[in-house]
Amino acid sequence: MPLLNLLQLAAGLLLLIVGAELLVRAAVSLAARLKIRPLLIGLSVVALSSSAPQLTISLQAALAGSPDLAMSSVIGGTLFNLLVTLGLSALVIPLRVARQLVSIDVPLLIGACLLVFFLARDGWLGHLDGGILLVGLLAYLLVLLRQSWHSPRPSVISPIGQPARYRRPWLGDLASLTRIICGLLLLVEGGQLLVDGAMDIALELGLSERIIGLSLIAIGASLPPLATSLIAALRGQRDIAVGNVIGASLFNLLGVVGVTALISPVPLSISPNTLSFDLPVLLGVCALCLPMFYNGYRVTRAEGLLFIGLYGMYGVYVALFSTGMPQARWLKEAMFYAALPALAMYLAYGAWRASRSASRSNRGE
Repeated sequence: MPLLNLLQLAAGLLLLIVGAELLVRAAVSLAARLKIRPLLIGLSVVALSSSAPQLTISLQAALAGSPDLAMSSVIGGTLFNLLVTLGLSALVIPLRVARQLVSIDVPLLIGACLLVFFLARDGWLGHLDGGILLVGLLAYLLVLLRQSWHSPRPSVISPIGQPARYRRPWLGDLASLTRIICGLLLLVEGGQLLVDGAMDIALELGLSERIIGLSLIAIGASLPPLATSLIAALRGQRDIAVGNVIGASLFNLLGVVGVTALISPVPLSISPNTLSFDLPVLLGVCALCLPMFYNGYRVTRAEGLLFIGLYGMYGVYVALFSTGMPQARWLKEAMFYAALPALAMYLAYGAWRASRSASRSNRGE
């Protein structure tokens, strides 16, 4: 593997992280001055900013004639967000889950995954499919807007938790807009470097675009949202940590896939392995979030560790599949018929116990 390609990847990742940091800080600053709840900030502004690297990478991959790379990076990045980012954040501090996530956002996430699965069943995502996904994103944004109207408005805080003070408010807005523009420029350049370097490595090692997208590109694009949620968890902003993960996953499935399919000069191809394995696994993980969040409206350290372990199994499968090892088929069956069902039963049992406990409390027992 040429040293130049590795340096190109490192430079691309660095620009993505710096650009995303600028974008997130500026976006949170603007949203906080508008007195939006932390959960809604995480679900909307922070999540949209965190998804910007993924959108940049997918668009550039599609325009460069690599539709498999564009689609697989979205699936891999969303899996990384839900399993690793959520899991590591829960290991830092047990996460509190707002009731809105259980009643609205997670069901919408499951529905978004089902919609992508349904549209991709013929092996392609064309312009019409992209338009349908963007309509779904618009509907979700309207739901968030309605929630912001009917929610109590907190006091204005800055992203680092200190009271925001501006003698001239327009200067703060101008500074935030400048940081947003600089962050977007860095994201575009970083995404270009990352895609070019990954494609060169794929050709050098003889790997498919799907494998590169699911692994290297997906993890690289997910580093900014991972850093955002970890920092939020460390600062005690647990609503932002969880909201960022769910919101970024929704933006990935509806916004990134939708915009990429709409703008791509050719339809996005969906490989048979993506349809038979990657998308079903993603759908299963989205569905697992519902009982896990309902169980006491929290994510414990043990549950976070289980999610990280599940991603480890998925990563091992991708590695075995890319090298043509026969153990990949056994691990695939183990995930479908053992790991995912066992985890679902464990989480469903916890949700059932939480439901019984809440029912007893309501009856005054």
